[in-house]
Amino acid sequence: MIMTSLQTAPAAGFAPAFEPPVIRSANAADSQWIDELQAIAFGPGRFSRTAFRIRERFPIDPTMSLVAECEGVPCGSVWMTPISVDGLNGYLLGPLATHPNFRKRGAGKALARTAMQMAMERADGTFVLLVGDQDYYCPLGFTTTTRGAIQFPGPVDPDRVLLYADDPTLAARLAGPIAAFKR
Repeated sequence: MIMTSLQTAPAAGFAPAFEPPVIRSANAADSQWIDELQAIAFGPGRFSRTAFRIRERFPIDPTMSLVAECEGVPCGSVWMTPISVDGLNGYLLGPLATHPNFRKRGAGKALARTAMQMAMERADGTFVLLVGDQDYYCPLGFTTTTRGAIQFPGPVDPDRVLLYADDPTLAARLAGPIAAFKR
């Protein structure tokens, strides 16, 4: 039987080859698309999430807002919010969102890695913090924090609070409320 449809499933054990995603800085023209992507990814409850409350208090850093493109089509985005905990400056990663049509192509992980690298290359921050799935983020270098040590302005699952830092002991030591970035 000859299959002619472009929608056919790949053979068992075969994954289609895709070009790696291209990561670029977000710009003003991306704003509406990013809002729509976040609505698709997180639904109407996104405004009640604790991370959203942090971004209400402390604005994102637009110089660290990124967009992923797959084959020239925007497919994902990530924001970084400057924060501090216990007097140490760092960044809150998120939201990280990939359009459902482009999942499993590496865009989310490429966005996270690029944002982490940008944050750590800056001289003004020592960590990247997020609330997310250990299975997804720990292979990227994130570590669990001491349960309940970092205080968020709302409920958060303490098992999902993850930290990336050059200092491997910081995740166990960092404690206190999330506060404004110290300039």
